[in-house]
Amino acid sequence: MAKNIKYKSAINNKIFEIVSQAAQELGIESYVIGGFVRDYLLHRDFKKDIDIVAVGSGIDLALKVAELIPYHPKVQVFKNYGTAMLRYEDTDIEFVGARKESYQIESRNPVVENGSLNDDQNRRDFTINALAISLHPANYGDLLDPFNGLVDLKEKRIKTPLDPDITFSDDPLRMLRAIRFASQLGFEIEEESFTSISKNNHRISIISGERIVEELNKILATDQPSAGFLLLYKTGLLDLILPELTALNQVEEIEGQTHKNNFYHTLEVVDNISKNTDDVWLRWAALFHDIGKAPTKRFVKKQGWTFHGHEFLGGKMVKKIFERLHMPLNHKLKFVQKMVVMSSRPIVLSQDEVTDSAVRRLVFDAGEDVDALMTLCAADITTKNPHKFKKYHHNFEVVKQKIIEVEARDHVRNFQPPISGEEIMQLYNLGPCREIGQLKESIKQAILDGEIANEYAAAYAFMLNKAEKMNLKINVC
Repeated sequence: MAKNIKYKSAINNKIFEIVSQAAQELGIESYVIGGFVRDYLLHRDFKKDIDIVAVGSGIDLALKVAELIPYHPKVQVFKNYGTAMLRYEDTDIEFVGARKESYQIESRNPVVENGSLNDDQNRRDFTINALAISLHPANYGDLLDPFNGLVDLKEKRIKTPLDPDITFSDDPLRMLRAIRFASQLGFEIEEESFTSISKNNHRISIISGERIVEELNKILATDQPSAGFLLLYKTGLLDLILPELTALNQVEEIEGQTHKNNFYHTLEVVDNISKNTDDVWLRWAALFHDIGKAPTKRFVKKQGWTFHGHEFLGGKMVKKIFERLHMPLNHKLKFVQKMVVMSSRPIVLSQDEVTDSAVRRLVFDAGEDVDALMTLCAADITTKNPHKFKKYHHNFEVVKQKIIEVEARDHVRNFQPPISGEEIMQLYNLGPCREIGQLKESIKQAILDGEIANEYAAAYAFMLNKAEKMNLKINVC
């Protein structure tokens, strides 16, 4: 354990003095522990939350702290967990009593008992998260490091405090957290801990989809998500969580023809897109953009490997994954599905002559998400041939410029028909019927094909001509 190392500069915020005073008045010890200490020692901007452990009641300590703060912030109490939280300025402060834990094999929810600071540090997931700084007057500012976490920080190592088999089997979510911290911090997982994750990966089955996705979101939010997903793959976790992705990790050869490894291509696309967007749902779309390729792969003589319809099937697969992992089945699902289904459209356009009509239809179908789609498709260019890379990106810029020009002229991004169905019904004295739908569809297609401008006068003249050809008469419905 590190001894007599003072880190008073870490706790120079007024809140720590208040917590120390409150603990003294209650006759208990208190410590700041976990992520705040870790990030301070790494010189990282800490997230706006601080964990305080009390050798006693964390709830009582939170209530006493609130009394001592002049504006008396509201305290949220979670009796079932023995925790409490309050907000001080722009920071969430969470209080918990020191405890020791024991686990049942079928659950990650522990049996909890009151314990000492040492008990509490023993239950922490990694040595770098077991670091604590004392708020007790006798050793105020001392770093308490029972597992040499400071050394692991300096050597960029993720390691469990105790036997990793016990740590990961007790709470399998810690396996994902190990990979997430390695990804976020650029650390390596210590060999024994890494081996233990591979050995215990099946235990992930007792973790809820929501908790799994929470960790995957954090891995996707890193600067280089591929690092985390490769660790998930190497430990066998990815095959248990997203087998649709690991199914892409294969290359076949028939008659001397091979196809690219779509698994590693996908990871490269995710890294590419992460340079240009922080939108985690667009990063999910990049992760899933090729998942339909494994089930649609075919070898056709004189043509080679094909993946016909992989985008459409991929969109269906996305919905099943969202349902399985209890991801949000709302506009976020629809967005990811749309990106996957449309993921090849701009790329196909960039390989051919770019017509106004094709661009109008692309913008119409993508709507307000057209810019996100273009970001995804640009990330999908992963060729290592410098000539092809330059050519594809040049062609892609042509498409992007064409989109700007067409949208400025034709306004189809969030298309609204210049003439409403109600106006057509009133004009021809008709109720809702098939012919009204046909007229509206004809106007829309004429605008998208460039036959008429996206404006009222042109649409009205077109409608009159079309209606005459349809022999529309009063009371036809």
